[in-house]
Amino acid sequence: MSLRTNLQGRLRNTNLPKSHSLKPVFEAVVNSIHSLEETGSLSTTGKIILRVHRDPQGILSIKDKSISDIEGFSIEDNGLGFNDKNLQSFETLDSDHKIDKGCKGAGRLLWLKAFDKVEIKSFFAALNNSFVCRDILFDVQNGVQIVNENDSTENGLKTIVSLISFDKKYRESTPKSINSIARALLEHCLWYFVRQEGAPSIVVCDEDKSISLNDLYEEYMHESAYSQEFSIKSHDFNLIHIKFRASSSKNHGLSLCAANRLVKEENISGKIPGLYGKITDSKGDFIYNCYVASAYLDEHVRSERTSFDISEEKVDDLFSQTDISLKEIRESVLKQSEKYLKSYLESNLAVGKARVDDFVAQKAPRYRPILHRINEAELAIDPAISDKELELSLHRKLVEFESIMLEKGHDIVNNMHGDIETYEEEVSDYLRMAGDIKKSDLANYVSHRKVILDLLEQSIQRTETGSYVKEDFIHKLIMPMRKDSNESPLDSCNLWLLDERLAFHNYLASDKTLSSMPITGDSSTKKPDLCALNVCDNPILVSENQKLPLASITIIEIKRPMRNDAKAGEDKDPVEQALGYLDRIRSGKVKAANGRPIPNPQHIPGYCYIICDLTPSIKKRCRLLDLEITSDSLGYFGFNKYFKSYIEVISYDKLVNNAKERNRAFFDKLGFPAA
Repeated sequence: MSLRTNLQGRLRNTNLPKSHSLKPVFEAVVNSIHSLEETGSLSTTGKIILRVHRDPQGILSIKDKSISDIEGFSIEDNGLGFNDKNLQSFETLDSDHKIDKGCKGAGRLLWLKAFDKVEIKSFFAALNNSFVCRDILFDVQNGVQIVNENDSTENGLKTIVSLISFDKKYRESTPKSINSIARALLEHCLWYFVRQEGAPSIVVCDEDKSISLNDLYEEYMHESAYSQEFSIKSHDFNLIHIKFRASSSKNHGLSLCAANRLVKEENISGKIPGLYGKITDSKGDFIYNCYVASAYLDEHVRSERTSFDISEEKVDDLFSQTDISLKEIRESVLKQSEKYLKSYLESNLAVGKARVDDFVAQKAPRYRPILHRINEAELAIDPAISDKELELSLHRKLVEFESIMLEKGHDIVNNMHGDIETYEEEVSDYLRMAGDIKKSDLANYVSHRKVILDLLEQSIQRTETGSYVKEDFIHKLIMPMRKDSNESPLDSCNLWLLDERLAFHNYLASDKTLSSMPITGDSSTKKPDLCALNVCDNPILVSENQKLPLASITIIEIKRPMRNDAKAGEDKDPVEQALGYLDRIRSGKVKAANGRPIPNPQHIPGYCYIICDLTPSIKKRCRLLDLEITSDSLGYFGFNKYFKSYIEVISYDKLVNNAKERNRAFFDKLGFPAA
């Protein structure tokens, strides 16, 4: 009993992704190569011409150039042609006529998947040494039809396969220029060019332009390909290492082939330590690609040859000893590639390592304590990587080490009754790792200070427009605006820029009205830039009598860099403004943040800090208020008896210099460059 084939049903079940829109065309070219192999004249007189047929009505605009849309293709060769034996195979789906070449007898289905019909004109040799011309139509409705057959007056082999009416969804996804089509065809058929038997002459023609794939191959190649054999689970694989010229615009790639065709390719840049950008040998720069072939891949390729029936990940089942996953193939190939490229990657490895060292030294010293724990291969990064990507990579390693440390800690606690020597060794290893992590945390804290200082220093410089930043920007660097210590975590504040002691406060407010502060009963809507109350409930000196809380109030005013309009009056003189805030707070019922009253608020010591540039108007106000100039001439200070307050006017230069000096020892330890 014979089984019938439903051509339309087979087409529905044939998969052709839009990303593989040229696959039917390339399959026709491969068929021509096979036909030439049958004549025995593959690399001598064998010739294939791929013609691009364009629709004059379908004009496209590509990169500011007009180009006609593609209507179809034709493939001409001087191979054996559609003689009776080959025609019978063509009429039989899933034919095993060329199974030794990896053909599955289903490639022609791709033609009808992407084109409305196929017309074939073939001149082949008959048994009596005469030549026959056979015209064939292949479409969905009628399958394979011989529309004409007669003796030919031409004495020669020639077959033309015309793929007509390109389907719109595939047409739109197809490269349009002859250069793109030729490059894609070369990559698909590259196996034929690098193998020992060689390839025929293949030319791509597009109206008045033509490109020889043989010339393009020579233009691409950096040097001759190198072939090697290796095995995975007793299955033999052939690996061809190829060096393309750096000008080929290719990426470092791995290509899996089946039946001498490219099936699956992927970018492997960064998959091998040092494999990024261009590689250099004695002949210059090159791009690395490897092509993999195997009977195992031939057996597991899908009929449309766009993918494999191979699991991506290793599967532990009954066939795990013989079945191979794509991951296993990839890892084995990359291991062989790494050996092949070892001598070429040494300079890349050194440059990548230097990039990490420089980044850590200059910008991210928090990672220095863990660098010795990171595998050298993982430090061989692409030097062109951005600071953001590099820091994310290092941060992932830090998090990984923290997880390992926590896991080890739990294991040690849960196995305390084991061998004492092993236990001591595990504890020592854990403490060393914990020490590195904590050093990293401290380094992160200090490097954060360096970044904030750099931002502050830049913010007080004149901008490209000739102006200066507003005081709000500097204010936010010190502490978020319109927040208090109950709303803003200490980590988001940089009070150390002014005074390390400000971190130890009972209450701190930034740009909030006096009436909204819980420490004062004042109803004013005035808003000091920064207001801090420090309360010490437990004096160091011990006494039998309970001591009243000791307190101090700190007011900080920030003015725009180079502002020069200070004059008498609370609205214009920043010193008077700060003293006015202090007086209003004392006049209310001063309370600690927990609501407990602080007695004698008029006697609470006050500290007023003014952050501004020492412009002529500021200097004049300081002299009128009888303030002393500092020894470095970068500020003024004094004590106002009436307001019972220490006053300090700090220039931006002094603020930056003082903060740098206080942190210099930490910066030096982390290796920050001297500023």
